[in-house]
Parts: sequence; structure tokens; C-alpha cells
Amino acid sequence: MRQTRLTIAAVALAALSVPAAAQFAPPPARPAAPKATAPSPRAASCHNGASFDRFLADVKQQAVAAGVSQHALSEAGPYLVYDQGIVNRDRGQRVFGQLFTEFAGRMAAPYRMQNGQQHIKQYAAAFARAEKEYGVPPAVIAAFWGLESDFGANMGNLPTLKSLVSLAYDCRRSEMFVGETIAALKVIDRGDLTPDEMIGSWAGELGQTQFLPTHYVNYAVDYDGDGRRDLLRSAPDVIGSTANYIANGLKWRRGEPWLEEIKVPSNLPWDQTDLSVQLPRSKWAQFGVTYPDGRPLPNDNLAASVLLPMGRFGPAFMAYANFAAYTEWNNSLIYSTTAGYLASRIAGAAPMRKPAGQVAQLPFNEIKELQQLLVRAGFNVGKVDGVLGQQSRAAVKAMQLKYGLPADSWPTAELLARMRGGTAQAQPPATTVR
Repeated sequence: MRQTRLTIAAVALAALSVPAAAQFAPPPARPAAPKATAPSPRAASCHNGASFDRFLADVKQQAVAAGVSQHALSEAGPYLVYDQGIVNRDRGQRVFGQLFTEFAGRMAAPYRMQNGQQHIKQYAAAFARAEKEYGVPPAVIAAFWGLESDFGANMGNLPTLKSLVSLAYDCRRSEMFVGETIAALKVIDRGDLTPDEMIGSWAGELGQTQFLPTHYVNYAVDYDGDGRRDLLRSAPDVIGSTANYIANGLKWRRGEPWLEEIKVPSNLPWDQTDLSVQLPRSKWAQFGVTYPDGRPLPNDNLAASVLLPMGRFGPAFMAYANFAAYTEWNNSLIYSTTAGYLASRIAGAAPMRKPAGQVAQLPFNEIKELQQLLVRAGFNVGKVDGVLGQQSRAAVKAMQLKYGLPADSWPTAELLARMRGGTAQAQPPATTVR
């Protein structure tokens, strides 16, 4: 199942406060076993009114059926408590609504690029082994490592089991977090981490590249040979495990590119600029697409999409098949594009060009109004939340086509004015993949 990264807002905000010199850091001190707080009555509605204790007993039965030992359950017991505060944080989280250039300017800052390059040198043997075994370039691993925790400096400070079981009892994503709770118990059972070592984000992600427990179970590897898969302390284990997940979980294509900055002409067929549209590089070259310095694209059949995270007046990128690994890691377009861009910078690419002029962005309340108008016109935009997600962008593109506007998926004041003036129904066009 495609898994959205759960805490990018918290991770990004924390990372902004990390000083430029932040380096590999030990995990936070182990807290005492948490005390239970009273479960919220509303949380039990999807469990036929069962109390938290009764729900937990059922989860333990499922864990035993999945092969978890009684010893692991006994060890984990003091940490399997409910915390309404965790549930409140989950319900209150908000995705970033910044411009891509603002977000990338902070998250792909020069110090993080330099730290990535330094870590590649420091752990050269582990990175070389990972690239040989899994085909994932060091820069790709280092970019995720830097973005997710600043190379171990920000891994979270909450007991993982408490977070997982609280979110499992809540009704919003109960089934998912029951599975994650059982996976965390398996991590304990096989001796990778003890319950008191399992400290991470409020959403239950663990380690220096913030693995969900299911990913920990399925993709963590012992790269330092100590018999444990320790993604909190062991840099080699982090490197090998992240490469394994990218290669086998996210289906990375060995030897292929992921994201490159490009320059687009003013008369580009904007309706073709979409991740769902893949054309040979030779075709993009015919359209007038070049590298930023004017060099021509290779005249070959390698399929690629043109990605415009801020519309036709903002930065432009050539996104290849491997970019899908980034959108699978985190389906937020602003995060995935930043991660791909940071990886390219660590690998030696030049900084992206600044837009020729200021790119206008609709304010939060107007994006939310536009989403409401799109829903009224028959589109599914996901959550009407004032954040421009993939579904909202697709609906914007469809309405741009309807009104004869440049279909670059970027909402403008003109599009909003057109939609305010009419309520005609519009059918989303069929996706074009070539």
C-alpha cells in the first residue's frame, strides 16, 4: 500500500532550527515508561464501543497470531498506553502551503548539501556497498537522511509504542496503525531495539530516515555486522537500510536519473507539463526545452515529464521514472521535489535559477475557495484545506483547459475570477500518457 510520510511538517519545522554544524547525534535519553491517560470516548466508536484495554487485548491477540512472542509483549507492555495528546496532534497537523522556492531554499540549503557530501565521504565504504548492492546513488540516500533528521540530529523524542497504539485506537487510520503496532513489536522480538530505545516522532516513525515500523521490519539491514538493525545509532545500518527501501520498496531504477533542472520556452504546450505525461527527451527538445544554460537535451528516447512546481513562471524540472520513488516516499509535491533537488545538489548540480519575476500565489483563503468551486464543478480535490495537493492541481489544469488558459496546473487570480463567474459543470479530461 502506498504510504504517505506522516510528519513532514513537524520534521521540516524542526530541521529549520538545526544549526549549520549539526552532525550525527545520539538518540535522546530514554524516558521512563509512560503513564496512561484517559482514553477519549469518541475514539472507541469504530471499535463497537470497546474500551482501550479491551481493544489492546485484541491487538495483542493479533500480534501473537502474527508470530510475536509473549516475551516481546511483556517487554512492550508498559509502553502500550493511550495518549489523547498524540491523537490531537494527528488530527491537527497541517501540510505546508509555502512556495516551492521558499521551502526548497530552507530545506535544501547549502549547509545541508555540504553535510550530505561530508557524510558521503565519512561513510564512503557503506555508501559504495549500498550503491553496488542496490543501485541507489549516495546523493539520493544522503538527501533523504538530511531532510528527515539532519543526519540523526532530529529523530523525535516520544515513545514509539505509545504513539502507535494511541493512533491505532483512534478511528481515523486504525487499521493502518494496528499493523504498525504489530510491526514495532516484531522489531523488538527480533532484537533490533528494546521498547525503551524506541523513541521517535509522534506518528511512530523511527530512526535517522524515519522508517515506519513496517518498513523497519521489511527493509532494515545490518550493515555494520553487529547482529542488530539499528537505525537510531548505526550510520552504516541507516545507509544500507535506506538504500534497500528505495531500491526494493520504491522500485528505484539502477543507473537512471531522477530530476534535472531545465529551461522551458514561453510557447511550450503547457497541457503536456504534468507528471502523468511522459515523452521522450527528443520530443521535449523539439518543443524547445533545454538545460538551464541553453545546452540541448540528449536526442534520445528516455521518457520524462516536465514538472512545474510553481507553474510556467517558476522553476522547471525534467522528472524521470525514478522521481516516482520521491512521490512514493512522500506524496507532497513540494517535499518530493525538494528531496530530488537536494539529491541533485549533493551530486554536484548547480543551484536552480531564480524565477525572472515574483510568482504570485493565491492566499490560503482563496485557494480554499477555489477548491470549493472545483468541488462544485464536479472535481475530487481531496480535502478542501487551502493546500494545493496533487488532486487540486489536476482539477486546476482541467479548468484551465476549459477556459482556454495556459494549463500549467498553477492556480491564478484569473482562474479564480472565471470560476466565480460561472458554475458550469466540467468533466476532468482523460489522463494523457505517451
